[in-house]
Amino acid sequence: MHFLKRFAVYLSAFKSKVVLVVLFHVLTAIFTVVSIPMIIPFFQILFSDQPIAVNVDTNQNIIASIEIYIQQLLVEQDKQTVLLYVCGAILVVFLFKNIFRYLAMFFMTPIRNGIIQQIRSQIYSKIQSLPLSFFKEQKKGNLLSIVSNDVQEVEWSIVNTLEAFFKSPLIIIGSIGFMLAISPKLSLFVLLLLVITIFIIGGISKTLKKKSSFAQTSLGNLLSQVEETIYGHKAMKMYEADEFFKTKFEEQNSSYKDIINRVLWRRDLSSPLSEFLGIAVVTVLLWVGSNQVFSEALSPAVFFAFIFAFYQVIEPAKSFATAYYNVQKGLGALDRIDLLLAAKVYPEHQDHVISLSGFDEAIRFNKVSFRYGNTGGKVLDEIDIEIKKGEKIALVGPSGSGKTTLTDLLLRFYIVESGSITIDGVDINNLSLTDLRSLFSVVNQHPILFHDTVIANIAMTDDYDLERVKEAAAKANASNFITKLSDGYDTVIGAEGMKLSGGERQRICLARAIYRDAAIVILDEATSSVDAQSEMYIQEALEEVLSDKTAIIIAHKLSTVQSADKIFVLEGGKILKAGTHTELLEGDTSDHYQKIVALQTVD
Repeated sequence: MHFLKRFAVYLSAFKSKVVLVVLFHVLTAIFTVVSIPMIIPFFQILFSDQPIAVNVDTNQNIIASIEIYIQQLLVEQDKQTVLLYVCGAILVVFLFKNIFRYLAMFFMTPIRNGIIQQIRSQIYSKIQSLPLSFFKEQKKGNLLSIVSNDVQEVEWSIVNTLEAFFKSPLIIIGSIGFMLAISPKLSLFVLLLLVITIFIIGGISKTLKKKSSFAQTSLGNLLSQVEETIYGHKAMKMYEADEFFKTKFEEQNSSYKDIINRVLWRRDLSSPLSEFLGIAVVTVLLWVGSNQVFSEALSPAVFFAFIFAFYQVIEPAKSFATAYYNVQKGLGALDRIDLLLAAKVYPEHQDHVISLSGFDEAIRFNKVSFRYGNTGGKVLDEIDIEIKKGEKIALVGPSGSGKTTLTDLLLRFYIVESGSITIDGVDINNLSLTDLRSLFSVVNQHPILFHDTVIANIAMTDDYDLERVKEAAAKANASNFITKLSDGYDTVIGAEGMKLSGGERQRICLARAIYRDAAIVILDEATSSVDAQSEMYIQEALEEVLSDKTAIIIAHKLSTVQSADKIFVLEGGKILKAGTHTELLEGDTSDHYQKIVALQTVD
């Protein structure tokens, strides 16, 4: 079982429960098979006026023994008493069969849900560990589809079929064994049914796995369209693009419908197809078996037991066939999950990890070059920068010059292509990500907030110091508006902080950076998207916060960068000039920095 091998790593965590599930399925199968000959005494009593056939094929096995024993009881006691014994025995057998069946399902439940929990946890951990480049190439909707729909598909299409693969084969083998003991000739028709069913269903479901994968990908595109509609709702309304996006959605929705229709048509064909094949063979069995009864090769009671045994084969065979369909469909989902789990993560150099508890000397970019992917030109080209402890440096330049990329490389969101970045002389690739990033606080141009309380968005942990949270908010000039919220610091601020204004969201992010109290602060256009009053509040907070910190400031506004100890002017991935505000003003008026100053000092 290929899929069972793929699940072995998950099943290994539930060894004791798996053993119990297998045991109870075995016992369920045994009592199912035992229940088959139990109907022989019942029908034998009904036909007790007829003598037992003396030339039956089974007169030397357990079937003959049952018939002889019942005949003896009928001689010694009346029909009603013997029938009561038989009904009681049937009741006990079916009671134990269903007790063991329930116990198998009882222990299967934590296995099934535990496996799904493990898969979801692995996916979430993987998403957290993936580099930024992965998310630039993947649609959010596709990732959401994997986390929700693909995982659910694994649960319903594969994990639920474990029961069929554990129990059904045992019942089929036991029932066929019983049938072979009664009549090898009739049993050939059952075997023929199974062969035909497997052959036909295998051919029909050949492309089911591939089509299922297409369906999940199509659903991912659909979810991405919905996510973009929610995110860009304001722009969509502003530019009256509703019809444009609705047309795109309808095309994707229709495509998904067509694909999923084909998948479900193939899947749903298994049950009626196997049932028809079963009825076809039953018809033949009734004809051939009845002729054997007429010729006294079989007794009527034994023939009814044979038919009952055959029906015990049909249901597990149908569930087995349906499970095969579901496995093919689920394996497509599992392939997409495995593809995500196998996505490349920047490895930590465990053999060279050096502990770094603080920042004491300097950050150095040594001839750093970088490009996104294997194509395109360099985003950064042999950058040399030194940032000493306590310095405030600024990065200025046109969009696309590589300013944010520099800080992303410093934080190891991307890996340097050539050259190196060191902190206190240690290559950042030889630092653990925890040690490296603990040195930094970051305030981005676009506030990153979560659908949670103000406290959670500032502290970013359950283990927080409330007084420190409030102190950080006060330093960020955020405490005044926070206390006016409906629940103060316990107010849930909505997805992406939508309950707050742009300036308020940015001040919450600044409070987060202050609460972290890291040695180095990165400000990436922290005031570019706020109004003048909010900028004033943020600038006041920054002056106090940065007084004893090392700072890397990315900005276009002159008011933000002119007080920096050193300003680096970037263009085309290269450093054109570097110096203080005064030194850069002394250069050629055609320089990029001179243009920035000129544009922002026009009367």
